[in-house]
Amino acid sequence: MNNSTNIIHFVGAGPGDPELITVKGRRLLAEAELIVYTGSLVPETLLVGLTAEIHNSAGLTLDEVITLLAEGWRRGRRVVRLHTGDPAIYGAIGEQMARLGELDIPWRVVPGVSSVTAAAAALSAELTLPEVSQSVIITRRGGRTPVPEREQLPALAACQATMTILLSAGMMNEVTTDLLAGGYPPETPAAVVANASQPEERIVRGTLADIADKAQAAGITKTAIIVVGKVLTAGAPPVMSKLYDPDFSHGYR
Repeated sequence: MNNSTNIIHFVGAGPGDPELITVKGRRLLAEAELIVYTGSLVPETLLVGLTAEIHNSAGLTLDEVITLLAEGWRRGRRVVRLHTGDPAIYGAIGEQMARLGELDIPWRVVPGVSSVTAAAAALSAELTLPEVSQSVIITRRGGRTPVPEREQLPALAACQATMTILLSAGMMNEVTTDLLAGGYPPETPAAVVANASQPEERIVRGTLADIADKAQAAGITKTAIIVVGKVLTAGAPPVMSKLYDPDFSHGYR
């Protein structure tokens, strides 16, 4: 019988560097007796030396994944569902949690390092700068998975905030066309980071006018983050943060 205190853990594996997993996530993997992982992107080195029964979900349906998780939990096993990046961003955990809820099986989510922040780190970029952009949009261009009309790239581009575009590197020409149509100037800095945090990481920099051609020339068509915005402008920020201003009072620093 299952111990009533046992729960299924959804764990974020991070963006690819096996060291970019939380301490808690690493402990849960070491303690797990059953692991179901997204095999397309989770680094295999995270699984080396583990004693758990391990299943790659790349070829499984949602029903098959839920069956594995539920059966493991019912047997009282410590179960981990291992996702890439942070499972809250394009992780498809909502449908899994809904199904577990229907089965009265408890779960908990352990966050991970997103590929978005890994791409920012690779670019040595701060995605929010005073009086440049204080908002970050995480989105994708519609493809096989549609995007709501109100969230089409031209509409999102209107505010010209920092934009990070996932799952769209194979549509670079369409992405840049949409962003230009939405109001970004052609000279807006842009970058593409492929395989962020991994040994094969590659970075292409340019502007909206030429980034599509540069990414195509580099052969980057997948597993990449597109970053767009004036925060990528080289040099010191035009306005300094108030955080360390001697004349600015602080509640926290």
